Amino acid sequence: MTQRFPWPDERLIKAAQDGDVASLTTVVMESQPHVRKFALPLCASPQDAEDAAQEALIILYRKIGTLRATGALASWMFRIVRNECLRQVRLLVPRKDEQPVEPQAPAEPSAEDAVLQKLEVERIATAVGALPRDLRQVLIMRDIQGVPGKAVAQSLGLSTPAMKSRLHRARSALRQSLAATDRVPDRTDGRPVEGGAPP
Repeated sequence: MTQRFPWPDERLIKAAQDGDVASLTTVVMESQPHVRKFALPLCASPQDAEDAAQEALIILYRKIGTLRATGALASWMFRIVRNECLRQVRLLVPRKDEQPVEPQAPAEPSAEDAVLQKLEVERIATAVGALPRDLRQVLIMRDIQGVPGKAVAQSLGLSTPAMKSRLHRARSALRQSLAATDRVPDRTDGRPVEGGAPP
């Protein structure tokens, strides 16, 4: 039977917010299994999930005072983990599209180009992050990180044909998601619009 870990109770969270170091340490320790559980399906690999979980716990330790409601710890931590997993993808996405820089090229793109590139990276990162975990893993390893197909298949415990099939499904799903966001206005909160159709 799987051991269940409770979230820290509200009194403990309040004491941690008030600066009690022992309470804060307990809150971080009791949150750790939940944060890791959040990270595994959201990140591209177990290592990325571990990194995201550690970063989220550091943020919890440093910024627990910014938590507005003690009962909202779980949703707050979920958002932090999700953002950290998406940040990892954003760090990888531009590398794939980087062009060799000519010596005489300007040091920085124009402000308009920079904004457009940032929006595009955000859009791709959000679409990749929304893929099911099995599709997201193969897509990130093969297309973003550039891992050879055979190595991807071995890493995921798949045959090469199975890996190619999964990669094809991942690319198709990503194309459909990006096409939907081309047609549908972005929400102000940055989340993709469900269903890909105007409200």
